[in-house]
Amino acid sequence: MERVNKAKDVIYFVILLGVVSLFSDITYEAARSIIGPYLSILGASALVVGFAAGLGEFLGYGLRLLSGFLVDKSKRYWEFIFLGYSINLFAVPMLGLVNQWEFAVLLLLLERTGKALRTPPRDTLFSFATVKMGRGLGFGIHEAMDQIGAVTGPLLVALILYYRDSYKEAFLVLLIPALLALLSLILAKRVYPINVSLTKEPLSLETKGFSPAFWWYILAMSLIGVGFVNYALISYHLSKNPFLAKEYIPLLYALAMGVDAIAALILGILYDKQGMKAVPFSILISLASVPLIFLSGLSGIIVGIILWGIGMGAQESVLRAIVAQLVPKEKRASGYGVFHSLFGLASFGGSFLLGLLYDYSLIAMLSFSVIAQTLSLPIIVKVIRDSQKV
Repeated sequence: MERVNKAKDVIYFVILLGVVSLFSDITYEAARSIIGPYLSILGASALVVGFAAGLGEFLGYGLRLLSGFLVDKSKRYWEFIFLGYSINLFAVPMLGLVNQWEFAVLLLLLERTGKALRTPPRDTLFSFATVKMGRGLGFGIHEAMDQIGAVTGPLLVALILYYRDSYKEAFLVLLIPALLALLSLILAKRVYPINVSLTKEPLSLETKGFSPAFWWYILAMSLIGVGFVNYALISYHLSKNPFLAKEYIPLLYALAMGVDAIAALILGILYDKQGMKAVPFSILISLASVPLIFLSGLSGIIVGIILWGIGMGAQESVLRAIVAQLVPKEKRASGYGVFHSLFGLASFGGSFLLGLLYDYSLIAMLSFSVIAQTLSLPIIVKVIRDSQKV
């Protein structure tokens, strides 16, 4: 029997899915922290790394349009969540079984496909369940628990690399948190089979279709997606540094994920109090990370990684929460699907181009990254002003 959404049940729901995300992030964020060097060892170039990471992000975001539409039509939230998590998680330990970069790329794409299937229904449940507690806080708490796993996973593989010096063993060990994530998901479904049809809330901007503000917001986020450098390329670059031991690369990613967790929670609370005004601030901070990571020594790299983590925290909390403000309730899953699809397409094109530019000219790559993200700022300001008029 499904329960009416009481305040205590909502808290349990947020925490339980947070535990699922914690173990999931241990699994695939650990893999993301070392995938660049791993592909390099298997013979891939910077262009291949950029293309693979970009295509993976495109599938991970782009297929959310289809899954969001199917979820809105079928209302089978949990079925999509279970299928997506299963594909998402089991692809990771299988990376330890391959010996060619082509197969590793295929598994990387499969992992992102699984994430595409389960994210729209999960975010939709969150957007309904966290109305009263505050979406910014709800998404912020979820992202904070995400990032506990995102810190733990890279630390785990760093230890394996230090003591065992084996990327393959590092990937195979990740089968354990993958299984724990699925067990936690089963528990979450049994403890709280949330009934989103019972939730009620006022619509923010439009009662039918998608508002113009939503499409302007999509454009701004696409510019950020084009210019944002993913960690696959960052780790590929860092692996070429002769003064940086390979176990430090996942440690730096763990640092970024720790910052991501704190930033997500702070920015989420700030969003609940100040609205979209929190977004330009996070973009400006993220911009400074690019030259620091690619042009500095160790101390500059560390500072750059911290700023990069703040940018990730904004993407995973505030920038997701805003979609719910701009899209009517009855099209929420489709709205998230459109948002993630177009953001993923932009990330794919940007990642491919950034990888190409990296092989050609580091300065050209950095300039493109900074300019693309900077162009998003006036559009964000427009969306803020338009939303205040409604």
